[in-house]
Amino acid sequence: METIIITGASRGIGRAAALAFARRAPSNLVLTGFSHSDELGQTAAEAEDLGSRCLKLTGDVSDEHFLKMIFSEAEKCFGGADVLVNNAGIDSYGLIQDTSAEEFDRVIAVNLRAAFLATKYVIPLMLKKHNGSIVNVSSIWGGRGAAMEAAYSASKGGLDAFTKAAAKELAGSGIRVNAAAFGMIDTAMNDIFSEDEKRDIVEGIPLARTAGPDEAAELIVSLACSFPYMTGQIVTLDGGMVL
Repeated sequence: METIIITGASRGIGRAAALAFARRAPSNLVLTGFSHSDELGQTAAEAEDLGSRCLKLTGDVSDEHFLKMIFSEAEKCFGGADVLVNNAGIDSYGLIQDTSAEEFDRVIAVNLRAAFLATKYVIPLMLKKHNGSIVNVSSIWGGRGAAMEAAYSASKGGLDAFTKAAAKELAGSGIRVNAAAFGMIDTAMNDIFSEDEKRDIVEGIPLARTAGPDEAAELIVSLACSFPYMTGQIVTLDGGMVL
């Protein structure tokens, strides 16, 4: 069985990705969560019902000690790692002048620094097979920026650049690195917007709707498991918002 590590797998895109991998083929799933341990357990239970084996780990991905433990446990329990999905992420909404340095640093730590560290620690496990795939969950705002979301946009822009740099560095080791840049996905992260704000956003989407987490998960699984000649790409799924 392949071993797949997914950060932020309690809800939303991470949960959908875990179940999509499990439906594709029984796998060894290493699933992490932070503040929703019950929901993480439910994700794992549903994946196990599909034939996968699950290891659940609860902690903060901005904590380097926790990240080290993820990959140590993956090696101890399953012998390595084939796929890493850097999905854990948080948002910050507000004017730049109202955003504290601590809030900015927190967004960067969870959305960007954690992806760097996870990649750093998964590389030795993937080198054992001279093969692996890393998918970073990004956003269209990383490429174009969003007003009121400067910290989030900066973190995702950095993640896009990191994706391209890591892809160049790791290609010779048989490790592919790509990113999925999503537009408006119907997850709890968008609860920061009012219903009127959500309607305004949808009006700006050519396909006139948001996407569900399952649609996002399909792209993640495809980037991880298909297209062996693809690396260093930022693949957009946004209903036509960015053309």
